[in-house]
Amino acid sequence: MAYVAVEADERLEEGPDGLEFKSFLGTNAGGGRAQSTSQNLDRGYVTDGSGRKGPAGFWSIEFYQPYFDIDTITVLQRCYHTLLPFSSSYRSTFSRGLDLYGSFWVPTTLILALFMSSSLAASIASYLSAPGAEYDYDFALLGLATIIVYAYAFGLPIGLWLILRYMGVGEWGIVDALGIWGYGLFVWIPVSILCVIPNWIVRWALVGVAFGVSGFFLVANVYPILASADAKATRLLIIVIGALHAALALTFKILFFSYYVVADTAPGTDPTPR
Repeated sequence: MAYVAVEADERLEEGPDGLEFKSFLGTNAGGGRAQSTSQNLDRGYVTDGSGRKGPAGFWSIEFYQPYFDIDTITVLQRCYHTLLPFSSSYRSTFSRGLDLYGSFWVPTTLILALFMSSSLAASIASYLSAPGAEYDYDFALLGLATIIVYAYAFGLPIGLWLILRYMGVGEWGIVDALGIWGYGLFVWIPVSILCVIPNWIVRWALVGVAFGVSGFFLVANVYPILASADAKATRLLIIVIGALHAALALTFKILFFSYYVVADTAPGTDPTPR
């Protein structure tokens, strides 16, 4: 039996007795895997070389992983700078791209803060009004806080993003929208804690401060996007955003910060809040 050595370039060779050895790899053998990978990416998945398919795209976990890759210090810095929107330092903090981590945990923390502070304020007001009387916590406030905060923090920016996409404003991503509204709610967390103070004037002042600071933060970040649209009428959306923001502040004040200490001014007279 005769053996014939085949060279690396797989050229046609003729062995004894007329035997021929021929390569069926083609001239672009090395690019076959790259072409196959490209085709797989077009179909919406990638392969790791072993033939297994892995998800890729909008519905995959890997798609959202970069938006949660953030350290605690950066999140705290961004929360802190939302309290100082008039300074120029907060712009550099958010210029590196927003994240979804803080956009989720800030509203979630606000929900707990609203429920706990309103429950504590109500119990204090009840005790000061009628010492020794029993007080039952209203757990329905927790459900109301969840619906209101999540609808504002997620529903409003997603709706605005869809409207801008329909109008052809594609420079603003949905992560940016969620980040601005999520971090913009941070000022309400310390305000909700301070509103435990049993004084209605102080509470109105705190709500006004939170409304102004968070409102300026929204306008400073959203209006430049609206102004970049070709249609000038798009800028009028800032009025809608301002009205919804004012409605949120008023809702917080009425539902969570409206507990008063009732004291009798004199025997036989109606009690007055203070």
